[in-house]
Amino acid sequence: MLPYGKQSITADDIKKVTDVLKSDFLTQGPVLPEFEKQVSQYCQSDYAVAVNSATSALHIACLSIGLSQNDWFWTSPISFVASVNCATYCGAKIDFVDIDPLTYNMSVSKLREKLEKARENGKLPKIVMPVHLCGQSCNMKEIHKLSKEFGFKIIEDASHAIGGKYLNAPIGNCRYSDITVFSFHPVKIITTGEGGMALTNNEELAAKMSLFRSHGITRDPKMMTHEPDGSWFYQQIDIGFNYRMTDIQAALGLGQLERIEENIERRHEIANNYDSELVNLPIITPYQAEFGYSSYHLYVIRLKDKQKRNSIFEKLRNKGIGVNIHYIPIYRHPFYSSSFTDYSVFPESECYYSQAITLPIFPTMTEESQEKVISLLKETL
Repeated sequence: MLPYGKQSITADDIKKVTDVLKSDFLTQGPVLPEFEKQVSQYCQSDYAVAVNSATSALHIACLSIGLSQNDWFWTSPISFVASVNCATYCGAKIDFVDIDPLTYNMSVSKLREKLEKARENGKLPKIVMPVHLCGQSCNMKEIHKLSKEFGFKIIEDASHAIGGKYLNAPIGNCRYSDITVFSFHPVKIITTGEGGMALTNNEELAAKMSLFRSHGITRDPKMMTHEPDGSWFYQQIDIGFNYRMTDIQAALGLGQLERIEENIERRHEIANNYDSELVNLPIITPYQAEFGYSSYHLYVIRLKDKQKRNSIFEKLRNKGIGVNIHYIPIYRHPFYSSSFTDYSVFPESECYYSQAITLPIFPTMTEESQEKVISLLKETL
């Protein structure tokens, strides 16, 4: 089965990991802060906090902003469930903003419309989380303008998007958001096995996230309630979690980061080839907005005849092509569906879900493998 995504591990990656295994520190050593520093510099942010998953990063991002019960949290319905679970962990109330019909990201016009209604009802969100689906940035400048007008905070769920750009600047610079979160799951742009990172330009948010990822414990005398009892002293000053990333994972991340540009370039080659080869088929290929440069984590096509989506999907799977669906709208999952019984209020998300199929795309995908995907897709259609 040809997978839709796959990690690329080199001998240099393996050496970096084994060097840590032979060192004095497997976790909480010098490699993790170096990885944070390298990612922060690459993305042009002031601070970076590495954790054991993007879900953990989203959670501590919400906590650092103070999301809690009775607060509203809005995001895109076309995303992985972690984009909402992070707010549910905080006890917040959930709602969704329908997607743009071209980019499949959060619609700015729908967001404004929803914000205006929410202001009338006294239900404005505390946090809005745009999701950079497939690696293409949302229109962050316009969302940022709305945040100033309506008073909400912004967390970018950029799990798909490290290495991408918005307005010629790296995604993750947080110019138009409070926090940006990346995922380092094996199918993502770079991997640490499991892992994630939250970036910010706000020193206070960075400090809070660092605290939350490690049990709420501090060794900083300035944060303690009294003078330390000794050099060994620490205090738990808040309730936190064991969300730390290990030096083993960080070492792998450093190796991966060294190749990020060439890997994204290869993803663009594969995407461009799909674009040209699939142009005359009854499908819609991904639209790329002029303000961005996608990392192309995913390549999603849409069948013009949605009645054929399921059969095409199964036929391709049966022929060894590991197509996938990204994503089932979150409001359709049983845990959330009781609060969202009328799917018609998200018409673009519903239309997208009925038509979408994710084709394989990853840096080590060969030309022969892509030719096979294209040939079998044409044959099946």
